[in-house]
Amino acid sequence: MSRKHGTHTPLAHALVVLGLALCLVTVTATATLAETARVQPARAQALAGTAHQTGAPPLSCVAASPSRRALAARMTRDISAALHGRLSVVGLTAADSRTGIACKWHPWWPFYSASVVKVIILGALLHKLMVQHRSLTPEQVTLTKQMITVSSNSAATTLWNEVGMQSLQRFLDLAKMSHTKLGQDGYWGLTQVVAHDELLLLRVLTVKNAVLDKPSRHYALKLMAEVIRSQRWGVPAGAPESVTVHIKNGWLPYPELWIINSIGAFTSHDRTYRIVVLTRNNPTMLYGVDTVQAVAQVINHDFNLGVTAVIPPSAPYPSWGTPDELIPALPDRH
Repeated sequence: MSRKHGTHTPLAHALVVLGLALCLVTVTATATLAETARVQPARAQALAGTAHQTGAPPLSCVAASPSRRALAARMTRDISAALHGRLSVVGLTAADSRTGIACKWHPWWPFYSASVVKVIILGALLHKLMVQHRSLTPEQVTLTKQMITVSSNSAATTLWNEVGMQSLQRFLDLAKMSHTKLGQDGYWGLTQVVAHDELLLLRVLTVKNAVLDKPSRHYALKLMAEVIRSQRWGVPAGAPESVTVHIKNGWLPYPELWIINSIGAFTSHDRTYRIVVLTRNNPTMLYGVDTVQAVAQVINHDFNLGVTAVIPPSAPYPSWGTPDELIPALPDRH
């Protein structure tokens, strides 16, 4: 039986009502998400970072020798487990001369450096003096010691300006740190670093090379071994007490959530290994430190199987939560 055009059956009417209801739900949900992003920008940013991380390639630990492949596979599992469920966005690299294992996860992701850039400043200064056949002046000795061991920002600014952008970039080029972008307009803490380049930096400090001679490398490592106790959190967690730890950290709430970075070289008479952990989107400094130390513990453990006398994770200090430096909000840099 034919029907007149434009009339509705009960089924058609029900479908129309259902469609309108679905549209209303969609609009309401969209409005709710927009409001959440507006009133909770820090939380929304953290969740966005986690989503980006979830879809990224898996962590990879690779052994140079077939006899170490099982250990490399174990390290991959252990590091992944340590990072599981963390809000922190993480980039890491690690390499060990004894086991021949190298690990990486997001090695090219950029992170604001905060104070880990001070090692670059030191390296560029030492290289500049080396090619000029000059020694550190008494004032430079004082400034470099303050910059590294207590993370003095005023010392860093003085040396950043003294070394100059051309010499800083020259050092990066020679070290093959091609993905590192120096901070502009004097904002050295907003230098963009990647875990791959930071591992190259640590290699320049620990292996014979043409960029830094032995006295320069020895001086830089000496200062990094003398960093004050309250700033020795991060990658030392779980390292053997028998190694010398050369470290530099950076901590900065920018623009809202915390940037927590830790780089370190571990030396003894028969081996050297290096660890870099860069993080952002940490809701607090303590949260970021916990992320770094959780990763460092498993890397240090797996690089040193059977060692029981180890450096414990750092407990919080009263100074934690105080920014390493103060940088005003710069909308064009977000």
